[in-house]
Amino acid sequence: MSHQASPPAPLPEGEGRKSGLLLPPLALYVHIPWCVRKCPYCDFNSHAAGAELPEEAYVDALLADLAADLPAAHGRELVSIFFGGGTPSLFSARAFERLLDGIGRRLSFARDIEITLEANPGTFEQEKFADYRRLGINRLSIGVQSFQNAQLQTLGRIHDAGEAIRAAGMARRAGFDNFNLDLMHGLPGQDLAGALADLRQAIALEPTHLSWYQLTLEPNTLFWSQSPEIPEDDLLWDIQEAGQTLLAAEGFVQYETSAYARNGRRARHNLNYWTFGDFLGIGAGAHAKLSDPHGRIRRTWKTRQPRDYLAPERRFQAGERLLEADELPFEFMMNALRLTEGVPAGLFGERTGLPLAGIAAPCAAARAAGLLENDPQRLRPTARGQLFLNDLLQYFLP
Repeated sequence: MSHQASPPAPLPEGEGRKSGLLLPPLALYVHIPWCVRKCPYCDFNSHAAGAELPEEAYVDALLADLAADLPAAHGRELVSIFFGGGTPSLFSARAFERLLDGIGRRLSFARDIEITLEANPGTFEQEKFADYRRLGINRLSIGVQSFQNAQLQTLGRIHDAGEAIRAAGMARRAGFDNFNLDLMHGLPGQDLAGALADLRQAIALEPTHLSWYQLTLEPNTLFWSQSPEIPEDDLLWDIQEAGQTLLAAEGFVQYETSAYARNGRRARHNLNYWTFGDFLGIGAGAHAKLSDPHGRIRRTWKTRQPRDYLAPERRFQAGERLLEADELPFEFMMNALRLTEGVPAGLFGERTGLPLAGIAAPCAAARAAGLLENDPQRLRPTARGQLFLNDLLQYFLP
C-alpha cells in the first residue's frame, strides 16, 4: 500500500470541453456476489452460496478483470476501495490478503486510503475480522437492518438482534474504530415507536456512520411479487422527521439522502460517487464510471452471472456506454444533489468539462420552484428539494 502514484493527468481540450481539466479522483468497487441466502427485498446482484465458495478462482478472476481495466486508471492512485456484495465477509482473510496484495501490485494507494468491507452480523468471527483489520481494511459497513427479531425474520436476515448487537462490539475489539450500521425503516407493521427504538439501539452501539433508509419494494424481488403491508405515507413522514431529529440531537449530521455521520467520518468512497468522481468496478455485475484524457465519460458493466464471470472463456466486460454531452447535466446532478450541502458550482465544469452557463436555465427554473438554493457559489438543494429530489432532477433531463 506504500506505492506512490503520479498526479492526475490534465485533460487536453476536447469537443465541448475546456482545456486544463484534471481527471477526477479514482476509487475501486469490488463485487463479491454470494450471500448465505437471498433476502426478499434485495435487488442487488447477489446469489445464495453453495456448500463451498470458489474463493481462489474468484480472486484470480477479479485480478485478471482489474488488469484488463488498468489503462482506464491513467496513472491515478486509489482514494478508496469498497468490497460490496452479496456478503463479502463470507470470504476468508486469506482471500482478501491475496486480493489486496494483487490490487496493490497494480495500482498505487493513497496514503489515507479508505478500505471498506460490507459484513453481515451472522458472519462475524472475532479472529477473522481481526485479520481483516491487519490487512489494512479500515472501515466496516454492517448490515443490521433492524434490532427486532420479528422484523429480521420478515426481512429474511440470517442474524438475530443479539448477533447484531454483538457484531458492533466484535468490530471494535478487532480494531475497527470506523464502522457504519445499515438500518431500515418503514418496515412491515412498523410504528413510530418501533422505528425510533431501532435507531436508539443503533446509536447506543456508537457507530461512526449510519445509513438509515426506507424499505422500498423493488422489481425482480420476492417482496415485489408478494408485497408485504408497509406503513402509510403519513406514518413514513412521521418516522422520517422524528428519526432525523433524534439523529441530529445525537451528533449525527445528515450529509446525503440516507447517510448520517459523526464529524470527520463521512464515507469517502460514497462521497466520490456523489461528487462525480471516477471508479473502476470489478466482479460479477460490477459497474464503473470512467473519464479519459480526451474528455469522454463512459459507464461500463461486467458480466452479471458468477458462473459466466468464472467461465474459462470469460469476457469480463459485458457492455459500455459513452455519455453524450446533453446527458452530463442530469448524470452530474443525480449524484451531486443527493448531498445536503450540495457541491461547489465550479465542480460541474471540473467533472463534466461543460460550462456552468449551459445549465443556467434549468437552475433558474429549479430555484424559482423552491427546489434549488439561490446561491451562485453552490449547487445545493433546498430542504424541499431534498424531500422532492426526483422533481428537482427533472429540470436537468436532456
